[in-house]
Amino acid sequence: MKNDLSNLRNQIDEIDHQIVDLYEKRMKISEQVANYKIQTGKKVLDKEREKEKLKDLGALASTEYNKSGIVDLFQQIMSMSRKKQYQLLTEQGIIKKPEFKAVKELDFKNAKIVFQGIKGAYTELAMKEYFGEKCDNFHVNTWKEAMEALKNNQADYAVFPYENSSAGIVAENFDLLVEYDNVIVGEQIIKIEHSIMGTLDATLDDIKTVYSHPQAFMQCSNYMEHNKKWQKKAMKNTAMAAQKIKEDNDKSKAAIASKSSAKIYGLKVLADGVQDNKENYTKFIIVTNKKIYNSEANKISVCFEAPHETGSLYHMLSHLIYNNLNMDMIQSRPIKEKNWQYRFFINFEGNLSDPAVVNALIGLEEDTKTLKILGNY
Repeated sequence: MKNDLSNLRNQIDEIDHQIVDLYEKRMKISEQVANYKIQTGKKVLDKEREKEKLKDLGALASTEYNKSGIVDLFQQIMSMSRKKQYQLLTEQGIIKKPEFKAVKELDFKNAKIVFQGIKGAYTELAMKEYFGEKCDNFHVNTWKEAMEALKNNQADYAVFPYENSSAGIVAENFDLLVEYDNVIVGEQIIKIEHSIMGTLDATLDDIKTVYSHPQAFMQCSNYMEHNKKWQKKAMKNTAMAAQKIKEDNDKSKAAIASKSSAKIYGLKVLADGVQDNKENYTKFIIVTNKKIYNSEANKISVCFEAPHETGSLYHMLSHLIYNNLNMDMIQSRPIKEKNWQYRFFINFEGNLSDPAVVNALIGLEEDTKTLKILGNY
């Protein structure tokens, strides 16, 4: 039996060598096809031809099981062939690079910054950490209003919470990045430490209602679970919750917010460090309305809508794999106008001036239904 197995393995090795040889021959011909397309300006991807080709190849299979495998195999071969063609087109300068301008450094001189919330909000803390304590700033009530301020040139930069290490993404801001033609140019990570705060005469036993942002409630879920009798009320941000406690002056009401909010609004900290994760961090993004990026930037954010068919996401991500680009985040969001279909957000390492990045983005643009570059930072 052992000799039989060795013989079978030798046969497989021989076939594999033939496959490698044939693959390399095919890729050489792909280079010739790319050279032809360089001369004629013909597009790399011909979806109808590929569809017909896969249908014909699948029909050659002897069983349905083999048909599925052959179609998968040739989808990958065709995908790698396209990537090789994109590389050659990029090297020849045929493919147009993304319409973003590289700058040596971001210009904060005389810049006006907008943030959502009020004094004491975590977003304000992130803004001051990034731009400095004395930056020229103003605040608005909603994140959408902050995006509008950029769109209407009322602000040069805006600061948005993007993702928390415990509670995950801030979904609304992902959607706003799609809706508006504004661009991420930087990020700031700050540690989040929540406190329960109330009026100066309050104790924990007096509390009946707690106000805060939904993400703060998520980040303090264990503490809130131990106090089930407390009613939760959502606010637009944690500082607004603290402000409400000050204005209502009702010892049965409390807020979950930062210690700095307690100091600003003259409240008493009733419990400190109530977040579940003591190493709780939130990532904030810096957004502008100019399509620029720092020439030293090393992270790219994009979003795309993939075709609603089997294996489409894998094929999209293969553009990163075969260009040796490291992805460090992927999220999906439902597309409002299309039931059960999703838009994907990914972050990967790279700079918009890198040929490998340009190659991957062109491939994604060809294969996705929509592609938007959200920023390089």
